[in-house]
Amino acid sequence: MSESGKKVVLESQELMQQVRTLHLVDLRHHEGPLRTSDIPRPQAPAHETLERVRAIIDEVRVGGDRALRSLTLRFDGVELGALTIDRPMMEEAYHTLEPRLAQALTVAHRRIQQVYEAELPTSARVASDGITVVRHNIAVASAGCYVPGGAARYPSTVLHTATVAKVAGVERVVVATPPQSDGSVDQATLAACFVAGVDALYPIGGAQAIAALAYGTETVVPVDTIVGPGNLYVALAKAQVALDTGIGSSFAGPSEVLVVADATVDPRYAAVDLAVQAEHGPHGLAWLVTWDEDYLLEVDAALHEYVASSSRLEAIRSTLIDNGFAALVSSREQAIELANLIAPEHLELLHRDGEQDSAYVRNAGVVFVGADATAAFGDYVAGPSHVLPTYGTARFASGLGLEDFLRRQHTVIIGPTAIDEIGWAVEEIANVEGLTAHGESIAIRRRS
Repeated sequence: MSESGKKVVLESQELMQQVRTLHLVDLRHHEGPLRTSDIPRPQAPAHETLERVRAIIDEVRVGGDRALRSLTLRFDGVELGALTIDRPMMEEAYHTLEPRLAQALTVAHRRIQQVYEAELPTSARVASDGITVVRHNIAVASAGCYVPGGAARYPSTVLHTATVAKVAGVERVVVATPPQSDGSVDQATLAACFVAGVDALYPIGGAQAIAALAYGTETVVPVDTIVGPGNLYVALAKAQVALDTGIGSSFAGPSEVLVVADATVDPRYAAVDLAVQAEHGPHGLAWLVTWDEDYLLEVDAALHEYVASSSRLEAIRSTLIDNGFAALVSSREQAIELANLIAPEHLELLHRDGEQDSAYVRNAGVVFVGADATAAFGDYVAGPSHVLPTYGTARFASGLGLEDFLRRQHTVIIGPTAIDEIGWAVEEIANVEGLTAHGESIAIRRRS
């Protein structure tokens, strides 16, 4: 190894010893384009996990309601009462909610609704060569929204899924969410269901909820498409039922964030924003990316201090221990290159030139720009759904949108002049493919 190479290694080792919370990734001296092999990546799910998910799905398909009760007792330690909660209970919860919270839910719902109403596609009509093609956008008849629960509650996820479905025109929207220890569902989640227009709620969580929504039970009516985030079991269950029901959006699994920042940003801002997504719990991802070594240490120290006093200490640590990273890069350009390679669920460009750099972002679930642009805005009131692609799927997938609830259906109207104007093209292509009946279907009409 050259003397300069030894110096680089020594610098990284010395810096690594000073970083207390995050795993250091030093890319300052990397040559050439970055590749996935140059950075740590979350491990793929173990085969045993896939088999457990498959077994749960099969148990629900065979056992119906009885299986749902048994699995809920086994995994959640809860004995379920009624398997369905209807709108009158949702409305009652809304009216008994603390007024400030009820108002917050209403504001969030309004902002989400505004964003997606502005995105509603219109029908299209194209006419030429004697043929008219009309595109219709048809909503699925029913949708199931999975809302995580257990250690936390997520009324926001109700709003960020069911509201989008309702704007798209879905007639029947239901929610499935893990029950509380007494088998009930918390008031805030019920109230959010009322605000978003949810038709029914099932107090069921995990892979068993996905199976029930996909295949139905004596109580649960199967849906046409399933959306919503969840833990690894939920995400894998959605992948396994994808041949039998629509699966909205992308691989929406454990939460991820990548924060790009430098000394122009208060290190406490970057630190708490790493914790914002890490506090969702295990299997998530949290990256700090900066080109300032001193700033990296300041953020790491601020994060260490924050985590130590957090009420969500164990959840944050469970993410950071395995997937908490601090990347030291050579430039802003390399920071964006790294972000595009990781393709995070949430990308925060907190530094002064964040808006300029956002033009070069290709792979992210959603991009937040500005020193105050914490992803927490996106989780609640920014407007775009917080159901976003994880595990690198932002390279080819998008956040939850109207298209996840809509089908494109074309109507083709063949006018009386089409045979003469463009029928010849059908015959030519059919002949070269050897499909004689195709060509004859035109020729016979031409001769008539």
